[in-house]
Amino acid sequence: MRLWDTIRMAAIGLATHRSRSLLTILGIVIGIGAIIVVVALGESGKQLIVGEIQNMGPKNVFIVPGREPTDVGGAGSTLFTDSLRESDLRDLEEKANVPNAVSVTPIVFGNITSIFENESYMGLIMGSTPDLVRLFDLTLATGDFFPDESVRQKEEVVVIGKKVADELFPTQDPVGQKIKIKNKNYRVVGVLAQKGQGSFVNFDETVIAPYTIVQQYILGIKHFQRMVVEVDEEVNIANASRDIETLLRNNHDIDDPTKDDFFIMTQDDIVERIGTVTNIMTILLSAVAAISLIVGGVGIMNIMLVSVMERTREIGLRKALGATNRDILQQFLSEAIILTFSGGVIGLIIGVAIGITISLLIKYMFGIAFTFIFPVGGAIAGLAVSTIVGFVFGIFPARKAAQKSPMEALRYE
Repeated sequence: MRLWDTIRMAAIGLATHRSRSLLTILGIVIGIGAIIVVVALGESGKQLIVGEIQNMGPKNVFIVPGREPTDVGGAGSTLFTDSLRESDLRDLEEKANVPNAVSVTPIVFGNITSIFENESYMGLIMGSTPDLVRLFDLTLATGDFFPDESVRQKEEVVVIGKKVADELFPTQDPVGQKIKIKNKNYRVVGVLAQKGQGSFVNFDETVIAPYTIVQQYILGIKHFQRMVVEVDEEVNIANASRDIETLLRNNHDIDDPTKDDFFIMTQDDIVERIGTVTNIMTILLSAVAAISLIVGGVGIMNIMLVSVMERTREIGLRKALGATNRDILQQFLSEAIILTFSGGVIGLIIGVAIGITISLLIKYMFGIAFTFIFPVGGAIAGLAVSTIVGFVFGIFPARKAAQKSPMEALRYE
């Protein structure tokens, strides 16, 4: 019997029991759908973060306080390490110490409540310098960003995000008004244009002030939580990184590099770390989703065994009419593979639909430019795996069917 005839008969057999066939492939549909969603959203999230980092420019060196974390959970501990000080900032700004440095941007941040009359808003306070505008590609809707002089003079001025402005000043122009933070009044000098949620900071919900004010009066700290050094040319990143390491080790009296109380990251380092983390998370979540495929495979094997028992007389009749063991084996194995492949296709379609829906929800609910990326490799792998599952879990029932004696099969009631 030709292979096409075998496949056609297998399809007819499955169509005869549509409800059973659909229920049988449910595990495969869930498994493949979950894998597609996980892989697609993982890749989409990765591209979002990488894109934002790349928008900051390839000529930036990021200095983070504390020991370099060896896992994802350790990253939060850097926020509470006080190894980066004002003296480090001043030395980094000295051209002789880091010849390739163009600017050094210190950053401190924390959560605060801003108050204006009867309105209040809880959000992020970020202390920095005017270089923050260039670093994060910020634009202002109204007013101006505070100048370097405001940082030096510790002027009580702030620039607020779009959402902060809408919440505190629903009917007024915020520029020139004063908001209260921790019992001190700060004059609003500018309002940021709407930017939306980024992978790091939602500037729409942020209040920005001179870092000198934020350190002394708002957060009560003397250290920096981040520093960003802009280098003159991308090719000088490595030289600048070495100069920064040497300077900070001298400042902190560190002779052994393994005892560094800071670490340095370039754009490539961050992109590589993000890729590693997202890949690991995708693999782990896909492995969990793959359990559904195994469960679905076991279900298919059980249903196929029941089908073999129910169709014993059909098997005997086909053998009596000349069908060989190979023909019977191919028919039942084809049924199993068609089932799982169909489940894979349905799961792929459902997974893509869910992924697109989640992407749209993220975009419109949180204002994040989250774009769904169709996982071509994941789709091909998913369909291939579903086919393999059909073969592996269908071979045993198919062999049971092929080994039935035609005489006994015809006598089966």
